[in-house]
Amino acid sequence: MAGAVRLEHDGALARVVLSHPGKLNAMSRAMWRELRDVFAQLQGAGTACRCIVVQGDGEAFCAGGDIAEYDGFRFDEASLRAFHDDDVWGGLQAVLDCDIPVVAAIRGVCMGAGIEIASCCDLRLAAATAQFGAPIARLGFPMAPREAELVARVAGEATARQLLLEAAVLDGREMKARGFVQHLAEEGDFFASLEMLVQRVVALAPQAARANKRTLRALREQHDPQRRAAALQELAGAYRYAPAAEHREGIAAFLEKRRPRF
Repeated sequence: MAGAVRLEHDGALARVVLSHPGKLNAMSRAMWRELRDVFAQLQGAGTACRCIVVQGDGEAFCAGGDIAEYDGFRFDEASLRAFHDDDVWGGLQAVLDCDIPVVAAIRGVCMGAGIEIASCCDLRLAAATAQFGAPIARLGFPMAPREAELVARVAGEATARQLLLEAAVLDGREMKARGFVQHLAEEGDFFASLEMLVQRVVALAPQAARANKRTLRALREQHDPQRRAAALQELAGAYRYAPAAEHREGIAAFLEKRRPRF
């Protein structure tokens, strides 16, 4: 079984579920492609969705890549490059390009591919007992360059070096202390904490949230030669929301001392 990435809808919430039974949700090549397609679908689906939760099926988030597939492509440079540049980065870029707020709900193991996917999310809630790592040096290979840059940027270079160079495994409390995880919960309180976090996101102005994501992405990508033109165009239009109904409603609700109706 190659595993699957499921998309489930619950009102304004979408759940993207990494599912690979018996393999702690390890990512297969098919799952990377499905991750790309699911996020492309969500990005193009309009404004009904206000929050996306990425979670693992069962007790784990994601144990990394599906090592059982590796013999088929890892030992040839061209096929290895295609795997990372097309399959893996295609999935990760689709998450990064999504304008909808994305929450990673992390329980159990979050290794390798799991920490890369979590790094693409905007907010990360982890169980205190969750385990984070990227012990791929034990398998004899490094992290691909764009994936390493992503993890180092979000988790911090010192943490990335520790995960990669000593195969360290850090728990949820430690990753919270280091700033990678914004929200921490005890195992028994995890789903209640997730619900409260999602409700805080859903209650806010959805177009403002999307604009914030586009701005933050453009500020980063203005230094990327391949994405610079689009990033500068986004920044140039930063105030086009001025006449928007959502903008008017938020200000009016504050002045009238009532809850906004977004």
